[in-house]
Amino acid sequence: MSTATATATDVVVRARDVHKSFGDLEVLKGISMEVHRGEVIVILGPSGSGKSTFLRCINNLETMDSGSISVDGTYIGYELRNGELYRASSRTAARQRGQVGMVFQQFNLFPHMTVLENLIEAPVVVHGTPRKEAEARARQLLGIVGLADREGAYPSQLSGGQQQRVAIARALVIEPTLLLFDEPTSALDPELVGEVLATMQQLAERGHTMIVVTHEISFAKAAADRVYFMDDGVVVESGPTEQVLENPRHERTREFLRRFL
Repeated sequence: MSTATATATDVVVRARDVHKSFGDLEVLKGISMEVHRGEVIVILGPSGSGKSTFLRCINNLETMDSGSISVDGTYIGYELRNGELYRASSRTAARQRGQVGMVFQQFNLFPHMTVLENLIEAPVVVHGTPRKEAEARARQLLGIVGLADREGAYPSQLSGGQQQRVAIARALVIEPTLLLFDEPTSALDPELVGEVLATMQQLAERGHTMIVVTHEISFAKAAADRVYFMDDGVVVESGPTEQVLENPRHERTREFLRRFL
């Protein structure tokens, strides 16, 4: 768990009244959140509550209908001109997205590329990092996630847990301000979950700013500074981890947690 100090000048994520609908289905109904540098935030909630959609709105993989989200002062996917937000070009949005590393439920590794090639693709092609510099950074991160000896392997030669650890290293290689995790263990066999959670906890201990959508209550207890519980597109309650998990104020939160505790 981080020792982040919540000061107004150190906000990494500032979300204000975020709404998102898909057709007639309103998925996000006014989500607000602030995340400070070095904090680990866990978002809990049942399937369909809007957790993943909110995460994807942060780095503009989904466009919100109204509200605002900034990451370190940047509105990803938008440009601020004369006090108004305008859609940014795809090139500008891709560059802005470099502030955010995202780890998905599925590993999304390129099957025809080696582990090392998967890691250096974005830094070299999107961000213009010199190849040797990108390779050095990638090798350093493979050591951190315990896969230094697998840089020449292809994804099909790795276990699910190893593939997800490669995906975590890939998210880190662009040196993002913020890490997003969208149920990163949901596609893993139970015996492989622990190795991925251990890697994530190591990142938390290193002071990375993280928002994690997960059902892994043990990870929340061990690593989260604060927990948000979402249901039906709204934040039902939020607060320090111990308070939300051990003494939730709302019956809906208690009902949800009883399935896991």
